[in-house]
Amino acid sequence: MRWQMSETPARMMMPASYAASDANSRGRRFKEEPPKHRSEFQRDRDRIIHSTAFRRLEYKTQVFVNHEGDLFRTRLTHSIEVAQMSRTIARALGLNEDLSEAIALAHDLGHTPFGHTGQDMLNACMQDYGGFEHNLQSLRVVDKLEEKYAQFDGLNLTFETREGILKHCALKNAKALGDIGQRFIDKTQPGLEAQMVNLADAIAYNSHDVDDGLRAGLISIEQLREVELFKSLYADVVKDYPELAKKRVIYEIVRRMIDAQIKDLIAASQKNLQQIAPQTIDNIRQQGEHIMSFSEDMWKQHLDLKRFLRENLYRHYRVIRMSHKAGKVIRELFDVFMQDIRLMPPAYREKARQAENKYAEAGRARIVADYIAGMTDRYAIKEYGRIFNPLELT
Repeated sequence: MRWQMSETPARMMMPASYAASDANSRGRRFKEEPPKHRSEFQRDRDRIIHSTAFRRLEYKTQVFVNHEGDLFRTRLTHSIEVAQMSRTIARALGLNEDLSEAIALAHDLGHTPFGHTGQDMLNACMQDYGGFEHNLQSLRVVDKLEEKYAQFDGLNLTFETREGILKHCALKNAKALGDIGQRFIDKTQPGLEAQMVNLADAIAYNSHDVDDGLRAGLISIEQLREVELFKSLYADVVKDYPELAKKRVIYEIVRRMIDAQIKDLIAASQKNLQQIAPQTIDNIRQQGEHIMSFSEDMWKQHLDLKRFLRENLYRHYRVIRMSHKAGKVIRELFDVFMQDIRLMPPAYREKARQAENKYAEAGRARIVADYIAGMTDRYAIKEYGRIFNPLELT
């Protein structure tokens, strides 16, 4: 058999002058000796991978609750997929691959159990205490909640990785975050690696929800053929492989959807960079708008797919039923822990006491939110049973 080489083989590009690097990094909050055998951003990535919060992502879900099936995406598999896409795009554009990977692996560390339902309910519970937002919680995880190192709380990540984790931030919260929140006040941009991972996250999220939704039988190929991004690729696959089994048809279409969006993102972003001609990372940050972007046509197709998933998958009655039960678990756990912190494990109980002494009821609420946000799907379900099921006495 003769193997054919790709017509456009991947090339290792020299890092661009406007890419993040150890030399132009704004450093860490606590000074450390530079790593000897890896870059600063490799150190970040390694600390993220070894964190407790990263391991818990294996049992936190996106759309489907963890016990519903072993093949559905979890936050862990999603983060790995975003990291893989991010390294590919970073290499094509001459950006920092290690930083891109670190941001991708850390971006969901603050997510609650039960996906967006968990976040929405925890935010509702925290309305009188400052609210809850998973990007801020991810930053809180890496800055404070991870407790591994003797010299500091958190992981002491570089400014650039922390900047990429904090994708969104309300102005009132930005003012309390110091240097990492300043860009939301000044209306400047993050580095290109942060901008790019945000879009890679969206590509992975939408494309893989199509795959999981089809596998679960909640959406159908017939419905998706009304979506432009899916429709054209479906026609191509069926034409090229008329006898292909349905499962492989789905995989081939999803693969091509991801490929099409990544290629478009690279091409559109290269065009933007040529127009702006930045020389440094500070030139990137001073732009009024993001440089990383899709073309106008692909952006429309991307939004069309997003709307389809919202209306047909996320609002499917089976998903709504699951969301209703998940919301009930989050709400009742929050209420019962707020009423009696003695029901929490000793470490959280003590933190809640200290926080309440310093910040009154809002301090107690924040620690309760930390405890619940750190739970996996199955741990939250078990904890609910331990507290509310009279037959579970342990």
